[in-house]
Amino acid sequence: MCNIDHSFEDVINKLETQQCFLSEFLVEDLHEFLKNNHSQQILNEIFHLLKKYDLASKEEREKRNEQLMLLIS
Repeated sequence: MCNIDHSFEDVINKLETQQCFLSEFLVEDLHEFLKNNHSQQILNEIFHLLKKYDLASKEEREKRNEQLMLLIS
């Protein structure tokens, strides 16, 4: 991970640019999760799991999906 802190707006923008590559239920769950305040660490983790999601292999996407679900559950 990088040491740049990503704002709430950065995370929302990244989600919006990648949502067509994510499952609909995961997008809905992420939007619902992000309605609440979260630590900078959580925001950074979500941002990096979404970053270049569209370029990731199927296996990598499945791994990231699992990590995202663990974070937001």
